[in-house]
Amino acid sequence: MNCMSDWLHTDKSPENTLQWAHQSRMLQTVGGWLWWERLWLPGNVSWSDLEDSEGRVYAKASQLYAALPCALCLLLVRFLFERYLATPVANVWGIRDRVRLTAEQNPILENYFCRQARVPSQADVRSLCKKTSWPERRVQVWFRRRRNQERPGLRKRFCEASWRCVFYFFAFVGGVLALYDKPWLYNLKEVWEGFPKQVSMLPSQYWYYLLEMGFYLSLLLSLSFDVKRKDFKEQVIHHIATLTLLSFSWISNYIRIGTIVMAVHDSADILLEGAKVFNYAKWHKTANAIFVVFTVLFMLTRLVIFPFWLIHCTWVYPPEKFPPFFGYYFFNVMLLLLQILHLYWAALISRMFYKCIFSKLEGDDRSDEEEDDSDSPKERNHKLSHMNGSGARGRANGH
Repeated sequence: MNCMSDWLHTDKSPENTLQWAHQSRMLQTVGGWLWWERLWLPGNVSWSDLEDSEGRVYAKASQLYAALPCALCLLLVRFLFERYLATPVANVWGIRDRVRLTAEQNPILENYFCRQARVPSQADVRSLCKKTSWPERRVQVWFRRRRNQERPGLRKRFCEASWRCVFYFFAFVGGVLALYDKPWLYNLKEVWEGFPKQVSMLPSQYWYYLLEMGFYLSLLLSLSFDVKRKDFKEQVIHHIATLTLLSFSWISNYIRIGTIVMAVHDSADILLEGAKVFNYAKWHKTANAIFVVFTVLFMLTRLVIFPFWLIHCTWVYPPEKFPPFFGYYFFNVMLLLLQILHLYWAALISRMFYKCIFSKLEGDDRSDEEEDDSDSPKERNHKLSHMNGSGARGRANGH
Protein backbone atom coordinates (compact mmCIF):
# COMPACT_ATOMS: atom_id res chain seq x y z
CA MET A 1 0.00 0.00 0.00
CA ASN A 2 2.83 2.37 0.88
CA CYS A 3 4.51 1.50 -2.42
CA MET A 4 1.33 2.40 -4.32
CA SER A 5 1.08 5.71 -2.48
CA ASP A 6 4.69 6.49 -3.28
CA TRP A 7 4.10 5.67 -6.97
CA LEU A 8 1.02 7.90 -7.13
CA HIS A 9 2.90 10.70 -5.43
CA THR A 10 5.82 10.34 -7.82
CA ASP A 11 3.52 10.20 -10.83
CA LYS A 12 1.93 13.49 -9.83
CA SER A 13 5.21 15.28 -9.15
CA PRO A 14 5.81 18.60 -10.96
CA GLU A 15 8.68 17.06 -12.96
CA ASN A 16 6.49 14.25 -14.33
CA THR A 17 3.63 16.66 -14.96
CA LEU A 18 5.93 18.86 -17.04
CA GLN A 19 7.25 15.78 -18.87
CA TRP A 20 3.73 14.60 -19.73
CA ALA A 21 2.79 18.09 -20.87
CA HIS A 22 5.90 18.26 -23.07
CA GLN A 23 5.13 14.87 -24.63
CA SER A 24 1.53 15.91 -25.18
CA ARG A 25 2.65 19.07 -27.00
CA MET A 26 5.03 17.01 -29.14
CA LEU A 27 2.22 14.62 -30.12
CA GLN A 28 -0.03 17.54 -30.93
CA THR A 29 2.72 19.07 -33.09
CA VAL A 30 3.32 15.79 -34.93
CA GLY A 31 -0.42 15.33 -35.38
CA GLY A 32 -0.73 18.89 -36.67
CA TRP A 33 1.97 18.28 -39.27
CA LEU A 34 0.59 14.88 -40.21
CA TRP A 35 -2.88 16.25 -40.85
CA TRP A 36 -1.76 19.57 -42.29
CA GLU A 37 -4.30 20.33 -45.01
CA ARG A 38 -1.66 21.38 -47.52
CA LEU A 39 -0.23 17.85 -47.46
CA TRP A 40 -3.49 16.19 -48.39
CA LEU A 41 -5.70 18.74 -50.10
CA PRO A 42 -5.43 21.51 -52.74
CA GLY A 43 -4.70 25.02 -51.54
CA ASN A 44 -8.29 26.27 -51.58
CA VAL A 45 -9.76 23.26 -49.72
CA SER A 46 -9.85 22.46 -46.00
CA TRP A 47 -10.97 19.47 -43.94
CA SER A 48 -14.16 21.30 -43.08
CA ASP A 49 -15.12 21.22 -46.75
CA LEU A 50 -15.12 17.42 -46.62
CA GLU A 51 -17.45 17.11 -43.66
CA ASP A 52 -20.74 15.35 -44.29
CA SER A 53 -23.40 17.89 -45.26
CA GLU A 54 -26.42 18.32 -47.54
CA GLY A 55 -26.78 14.58 -47.89
CA ARG A 56 -23.17 14.14 -49.03
CA VAL A 57 -21.04 11.55 -47.25
CA TYR A 58 -17.25 11.70 -47.59
CA ALA A 59 -14.52 9.20 -46.75
CA LYS A 60 -12.97 9.60 -43.30
CA ALA A 61 -9.54 8.57 -42.08
CA SER A 62 -11.04 6.82 -39.04
CA GLN A 63 -12.77 4.35 -41.37
CA LEU A 64 -9.38 2.91 -42.30
CA TYR A 65 -9.16 1.26 -38.88
CA ALA A 66 -11.74 -1.23 -40.15
CA ALA A 67 -9.07 -2.67 -42.47
CA LEU A 68 -7.41 -4.54 -39.59
CA PRO A 69 -10.47 -6.50 -38.41
CA CYS A 70 -11.29 -7.07 -42.10
CA ALA A 71 -7.80 -8.53 -42.62
CA LEU A 72 -8.21 -10.81 -39.61
CA CYS A 73 -11.61 -11.96 -40.90
CA LEU A 74 -10.10 -12.69 -44.32
CA LEU A 75 -7.36 -14.75 -42.67
CA LEU A 76 -10.05 -16.78 -40.92
CA VAL A 77 -12.00 -17.19 -44.16
CA ARG A 78 -8.80 -18.21 -45.92
CA PHE A 79 -8.10 -20.85 -43.26
CA LEU A 80 -11.59 -22.30 -43.62
CA PHE A 81 -11.41 -22.12 -47.43
CA GLU A 82 -8.07 -23.91 -47.62
CA ARG A 83 -9.06 -26.57 -45.12
CA TYR A 84 -12.61 -27.37 -46.18
CA LEU A 85 -12.60 -26.55 -49.90
CA ALA A 86 -9.11 -26.34 -51.42
CA THR A 87 -7.77 -29.40 -49.60
CA PRO A 88 -10.67 -31.69 -50.68
CA VAL A 89 -10.21 -30.44 -54.26
CA ALA A 90 -6.50 -31.27 -54.00
CA ASN A 91 -7.46 -34.77 -52.87
CA VAL A 92 -9.81 -35.22 -55.82
CA TRP A 93 -7.16 -34.04 -58.27
CA GLY A 94 -4.53 -36.28 -56.72
CA ILE A 95 -2.23 -33.47 -55.61
CA ARG A 96 0.21 -35.02 -53.13
CA ASP A 97 3.24 -33.76 -51.30
CA ARG A 98 6.49 -35.46 -52.10
CA VAL A 99 7.62 -37.96 -49.46
CA ARG A 100 10.56 -36.42 -47.63
CA LEU A 101 13.28 -38.14 -45.64
CA THR A 102 13.82 -36.57 -42.23
CA ALA A 103 17.29 -35.35 -41.33
CA GLU A 104 19.00 -37.23 -38.53
CA GLN A 105 19.23 -35.67 -35.10
CA ASN A 106 22.54 -33.82 -34.86
CA PRO A 107 22.87 -30.79 -32.52
CA ILE A 108 26.08 -29.54 -34.16
CA LEU A 109 24.62 -29.45 -37.67
CA GLU A 110 21.28 -28.13 -36.41
CA ASN A 111 23.01 -25.26 -34.61
CA TYR A 112 24.96 -24.39 -37.77
CA PHE A 113 21.82 -24.61 -39.91
CA CYS A 114 19.77 -22.32 -37.64
CA ARG A 115 22.42 -19.77 -36.70
CA GLN A 116 24.86 -19.56 -39.61
CA ALA A 117 23.78 -20.83 -43.02
CA ARG A 118 21.35 -23.21 -44.68
CA VAL A 119 23.90 -23.98 -47.43
CA PRO A 120 27.40 -24.46 -46.00
CA SER A 121 30.50 -23.72 -48.04
CA GLN A 122 32.87 -26.53 -48.91
CA ALA A 123 35.30 -25.38 -46.24
CA ASP A 124 32.55 -25.37 -43.63
CA VAL A 125 31.46 -28.85 -44.71
CA ARG A 126 34.99 -30.13 -44.06
CA SER A 127 35.03 -28.38 -40.69
CA LEU A 128 31.68 -29.92 -39.75
CA CYS A 129 32.94 -33.34 -40.79
CA LYS A 130 35.72 -33.05 -38.23
CA LYS A 131 33.31 -31.92 -35.49
CA THR A 132 30.75 -34.65 -36.13
CA SER A 133 33.10 -37.43 -37.31
CA TRP A 134 30.77 -37.84 -40.29
CA PRO A 135 31.93 -38.29 -43.88
CA GLU A 136 31.46 -35.36 -46.21
CA ARG A 137 28.72 -37.08 -48.20
CA ARG A 138 26.64 -37.69 -45.07
CA VAL A 139 26.90 -34.04 -44.01
CA GLN A 140 25.80 -32.84 -47.45
CA VAL A 141 22.82 -35.21 -47.45
CA TRP A 142 21.85 -33.99 -43.97
CA PHE A 143 21.73 -30.37 -45.14
CA ARG A 144 19.65 -31.27 -48.22
CA ARG A 145 17.13 -33.15 -46.14
CA ARG A 146 17.03 -30.39 -43.55
CA ARG A 147 16.38 -27.74 -46.22
CA ASN A 148 13.64 -29.90 -47.72
CA GLN A 149 11.91 -30.09 -44.34
CA GLU A 150 11.34 -26.32 -44.40
CA ARG A 151 10.16 -26.08 -47.97
CA PRO A 152 6.41 -25.83 -48.52
CA GLY A 153 4.69 -28.82 -50.05
CA LEU A 154 2.76 -28.87 -53.30
CA ARG A 155 -0.59 -28.97 -51.51
CA LYS A 156 0.22 -25.80 -49.57
CA ARG A 157 1.13 -24.01 -52.79
CA PHE A 158 -2.07 -25.25 -54.41
CA CYS A 159 -4.25 -24.06 -51.50
CA GLU A 160 -2.57 -20.66 -51.42
CA ALA A 161 -2.98 -20.12 -55.17
CA SER A 162 -6.59 -21.29 -55.00
CA TRP A 163 -7.42 -18.76 -52.28
CA ARG A 164 -5.88 -15.88 -54.18
CA CYS A 165 -7.57 -16.90 -57.41
CA VAL A 166 -10.99 -16.98 -55.74
CA PHE A 167 -10.47 -13.67 -53.97
CA TYR A 168 -9.24 -11.87 -57.09
CA PHE A 169 -12.19 -13.24 -59.06
CA PHE A 170 -14.78 -11.91 -56.61
CA ALA A 171 -12.84 -8.66 -56.13
CA PHE A 172 -12.77 -8.07 -59.88
CA VAL A 173 -16.47 -8.85 -60.22
CA GLY A 174 -17.17 -6.46 -57.34
CA GLY A 175 -15.05 -3.79 -59.01
CA VAL A 176 -16.90 -4.18 -62.30
CA LEU A 177 -20.26 -3.89 -60.53
CA ALA A 178 -19.04 -0.78 -58.72
CA LEU A 179 -17.75 0.88 -61.89
CA TYR A 180 -19.66 -0.26 -64.97
CA ASP A 181 -22.28 2.52 -64.81
CA LYS A 182 -19.94 5.32 -63.69
CA PRO A 183 -19.13 8.05 -66.25
CA TRP A 184 -15.51 8.37 -65.04
CA LEU A 185 -14.78 4.80 -66.18
CA TYR A 186 -15.35 5.85 -69.81
CA ASN A 187 -14.10 9.44 -69.58
CA LEU A 188 -11.15 9.75 -67.20
CA LYS A 189 -11.49 13.54 -67.04
CA GLU A 190 -14.66 12.89 -65.03
CA VAL A 191 -12.43 11.48 -62.27
CA TRP A 192 -11.54 15.05 -61.23
CA GLU A 193 -14.88 16.72 -61.89
CA GLY A 194 -15.67 18.77 -58.78
CA PHE A 195 -12.68 17.36 -56.88
CA PRO A 196 -12.40 17.04 -53.95
CA LYS A 197 -16.00 17.98 -53.07
CA GLN A 198 -17.60 15.40 -55.31
CA VAL A 199 -20.84 13.51 -55.02
CA SER A 200 -21.50 11.41 -51.94
CA MET A 201 -19.31 8.35 -51.43
CA LEU A 202 -21.12 5.21 -52.53
CA PRO A 203 -21.48 2.09 -50.35
CA SER A 204 -19.98 0.01 -53.17
CA GLN A 205 -16.84 2.17 -53.09
CA TYR A 206 -16.56 1.82 -49.33
CA TRP A 207 -16.81 -1.99 -49.35
CA TYR A 208 -14.55 -2.33 -52.37
CA TYR A 209 -11.82 -0.31 -50.64
CA LEU A 210 -12.29 -2.09 -47.33
CA LEU A 211 -12.01 -5.57 -48.82
CA GLU A 212 -8.99 -4.70 -50.96
CA MET A 213 -7.15 -3.06 -48.06
CA GLY A 214 -8.06 -5.94 -45.76
CA PHE A 215 -6.78 -8.43 -48.32
CA TYR A 216 -3.39 -6.77 -48.86
CA LEU A 217 -2.99 -6.27 -45.13
CA SER A 218 -3.75 -9.98 -44.64
CA LEU A 219 -1.03 -10.79 -47.20
CA LEU A 220 1.47 -8.77 -45.16
CA LEU A 221 0.38 -10.50 -41.96
CA SER A 222 0.68 -13.94 -43.55
CA LEU A 223 4.03 -13.47 -45.32
CA SER A 224 5.86 -15.28 -42.52
CA PHE A 225 3.93 -18.54 -43.04
CA ASP A 226 3.06 -18.27 -46.74
CA VAL A 227 5.13 -19.97 -49.43
CA LYS A 228 8.53 -18.27 -49.42
CA ARG A 229 9.35 -16.70 -52.77
CA LYS A 230 12.61 -15.39 -54.16
CA ASP A 231 10.94 -12.03 -54.84
CA PHE A 232 9.96 -11.70 -51.18
CA LYS A 233 11.31 -8.15 -50.92
CA GLU A 234 9.46 -7.05 -54.05
CA GLN A 235 6.24 -8.48 -52.61
CA VAL A 236 6.69 -6.56 -49.36
CA ILE A 237 7.39 -3.34 -51.28
CA HIS A 238 4.35 -3.92 -53.46
CA HIS A 239 1.97 -4.62 -50.57
CA ILE A 240 3.18 -1.60 -48.58
CA ALA A 241 2.99 0.66 -51.64
CA THR A 242 -0.52 -0.61 -52.40
CA LEU A 243 -1.73 -0.05 -48.84
CA THR A 244 -0.15 3.42 -48.81
CA LEU A 245 -1.81 4.33 -52.10
CA LEU A 246 -5.20 3.06 -50.98
CA SER A 247 -4.97 4.86 -47.64
CA PHE A 248 -3.88 8.13 -49.20
CA SER A 249 -6.45 7.99 -51.97
CA TRP A 250 -9.15 7.28 -49.39
CA ILE A 251 -8.26 10.19 -47.12
CA SER A 252 -7.71 12.62 -49.99
CA ASN A 253 -10.90 11.54 -51.79
CA TYR A 254 -9.04 10.05 -54.76
CA ILE A 255 -11.60 7.25 -54.60
CA ARG A 256 -12.66 7.33 -58.24
CA ILE A 257 -9.19 6.72 -59.63
CA GLY A 258 -8.45 4.31 -56.78
CA THR A 259 -11.29 1.97 -57.72
CA ILE A 260 -10.21 1.95 -61.37
CA VAL A 261 -6.60 1.13 -60.44
CA MET A 262 -7.74 -1.78 -58.26
CA ALA A 263 -10.00 -3.24 -60.95
CA VAL A 264 -7.26 -3.00 -63.59
CA HIS A 265 -4.83 -4.88 -61.33
CA ASP A 266 -7.28 -7.60 -60.29
CA SER A 267 -8.15 -8.53 -63.88
CA ALA A 268 -4.81 -10.20 -64.65
CA ASP A 269 -4.29 -11.62 -61.16
CA ILE A 270 -7.19 -14.05 -61.62
CA LEU A 271 -5.49 -15.67 -64.59
CA LEU A 272 -2.10 -15.76 -62.89
CA GLU A 273 -3.34 -17.64 -59.84
CA GLY A 274 -5.58 -19.82 -62.00
CA ALA A 275 -2.59 -20.85 -64.11
CA LYS A 276 -0.70 -21.80 -60.96
CA VAL A 277 -3.65 -23.85 -59.69
CA PHE A 278 -3.79 -25.92 -62.89
CA ASN A 279 0.00 -26.17 -62.99
CA TYR A 280 0.11 -27.70 -59.51
CA ALA A 281 -2.65 -30.09 -60.58
CA LYS A 282 -0.39 -31.11 -63.50
CA TRP A 283 -2.83 -29.85 -66.13
CA HIS A 284 0.12 -28.32 -67.92
CA LYS A 285 -1.54 -27.61 -71.27
CA THR A 286 -4.41 -25.79 -69.57
CA ALA A 287 -1.98 -23.92 -67.33
CA ASN A 288 0.16 -22.87 -70.28
CA ALA A 289 -2.88 -21.68 -72.25
CA ILE A 290 -4.07 -19.59 -69.31
CA PHE A 291 -0.54 -18.27 -68.84
CA VAL A 292 -0.42 -17.08 -72.45
CA VAL A 293 -3.69 -15.19 -71.98
CA PHE A 294 -2.41 -13.82 -68.67
CA THR A 295 0.76 -12.56 -70.34
CA VAL A 296 -1.18 -10.65 -72.98
CA LEU A 297 -3.56 -9.19 -70.39
CA PHE A 298 -0.71 -8.31 -68.03
CA MET A 299 1.19 -6.44 -70.73
CA LEU A 300 -1.99 -4.63 -71.78
CA THR A 301 -3.11 -3.58 -68.29
CA ARG A 302 0.27 -2.93 -66.63
CA LEU A 303 2.37 -1.57 -69.48
CA VAL A 304 -0.29 0.24 -71.54
CA ILE A 305 -3.47 1.07 -69.62
CA PHE A 306 -1.82 1.73 -66.25
CA PRO A 307 0.94 4.15 -67.40
CA PHE A 308 -0.67 5.74 -70.47
CA TRP A 309 -4.24 6.01 -69.21
CA LEU A 310 -4.28 5.96 -65.42
CA ILE A 311 -0.97 7.66 -64.56
CA HIS A 312 -1.67 10.12 -67.36
CA CYS A 313 -5.03 10.78 -65.70
CA THR A 314 -3.42 11.47 -62.30
CA TRP A 315 -0.48 13.43 -63.70
CA VAL A 316 -1.95 15.60 -66.47
CA TYR A 317 -5.60 16.30 -65.62
CA PRO A 318 -5.42 17.49 -61.95
CA PRO A 319 -3.36 20.68 -62.69
CA GLU A 320 -6.15 21.72 -65.04
CA LYS A 321 -8.50 21.84 -62.01
CA PHE A 322 -6.26 22.99 -59.13
CA PRO A 323 -2.60 23.92 -58.43
CA PRO A 324 -0.35 20.90 -57.68
CA PHE A 325 0.21 20.18 -53.98
CA PHE A 326 2.21 17.66 -51.96
CA GLY A 327 -0.46 14.97 -52.16
CA TYR A 328 -0.55 15.28 -55.94
CA TYR A 329 3.20 14.57 -56.21
CA PHE A 330 3.14 11.88 -53.50
CA PHE A 331 0.32 9.96 -55.15
CA ASN A 332 2.00 10.00 -58.55
CA VAL A 333 5.37 8.95 -57.14
CA MET A 334 3.74 5.93 -55.50
CA LEU A 335 2.06 5.04 -58.79
CA LEU A 336 5.44 5.27 -60.52
CA LEU A 337 6.90 2.94 -57.89
CA LEU A 338 4.21 0.40 -58.77
CA GLN A 339 5.04 0.87 -62.45
CA ILE A 340 8.70 0.06 -61.77
CA LEU A 341 7.58 -3.20 -60.15
CA HIS A 342 5.38 -3.84 -63.18
CA LEU A 343 8.42 -3.49 -65.46
CA TYR A 344 10.43 -5.85 -63.26
CA TRP A 345 7.75 -8.54 -63.40
CA ALA A 346 7.06 -7.88 -67.09
CA ALA A 347 10.69 -8.74 -67.90
CA LEU A 348 10.36 -12.03 -66.03
CA ILE A 349 7.03 -12.83 -67.66
CA SER A 350 8.41 -12.12 -71.12
CA ARG A 351 11.21 -14.61 -70.59
CA MET A 352 8.81 -17.20 -69.24
CA PHE A 353 6.37 -16.57 -72.08
CA TYR A 354 9.14 -17.42 -74.54
CA LYS A 355 9.87 -20.65 -72.67
CA CYS A 356 6.16 -21.43 -72.48
CA ILE A 357 5.93 -21.28 -76.27
CA PHE A 358 9.12 -23.15 -77.10
CA SER A 359 9.57 -25.51 -74.16
CA LYS A 360 7.73 -27.13 -71.27
CA LEU A 361 7.18 -25.13 -68.11
CA GLU A 362 6.91 -26.83 -64.75
CA GLY A 363 7.28 -25.86 -61.13
CA ASP A 364 7.46 -22.45 -59.54
CA ASP A 365 10.76 -20.68 -59.96
CA ARG A 366 10.13 -18.29 -57.10
CA SER A 367 10.12 -21.16 -54.59
CA ASP A 368 13.01 -23.35 -53.55
CA GLU A 369 13.00 -26.67 -55.40
CA GLU A 370 13.29 -29.86 -53.40
CA GLU A 371 16.71 -31.52 -53.65
CA ASP A 372 17.37 -35.23 -54.07
CA ASP A 373 19.87 -36.93 -51.83
CA SER A 374 21.70 -38.01 -54.97
CA ASP A 375 22.10 -34.46 -56.28
CA SER A 376 25.65 -33.24 -56.29
CA PRO A 377 26.19 -29.46 -56.32
CA LYS A 378 26.84 -29.56 -60.09
CA GLU A 379 23.79 -31.71 -60.74
CA ARG A 380 21.62 -29.47 -58.56
CA ASN A 381 22.80 -26.30 -60.35
CA HIS A 382 22.18 -27.94 -63.72
CA LYS A 383 18.70 -29.01 -62.61
CA LEU A 384 17.81 -25.53 -61.41
CA SER A 385 19.23 -23.87 -64.53
CA HIS A 386 17.26 -26.30 -66.70
CA MET A 387 14.08 -25.32 -64.83
CA ASN A 388 15.00 -21.63 -64.73
CA GLY A 389 12.03 -19.47 -65.40
CA SER A 390 9.62 -22.34 -65.21
CA GLY A 391 7.45 -20.58 -62.70
CA ALA A 392 6.68 -17.25 -64.24
CA ARG A 393 3.07 -18.00 -63.53
CA GLY A 394 4.14 -17.96 -59.90
CA ARG A 395 7.19 -15.73 -60.02
CA ALA A 396 5.46 -12.66 -61.32
CA ASN A 397 2.83 -12.17 -58.67
CA GLY A 398 0.75 -10.14 -61.03
CA HIS A 399 1.38 -6.71 -59.49
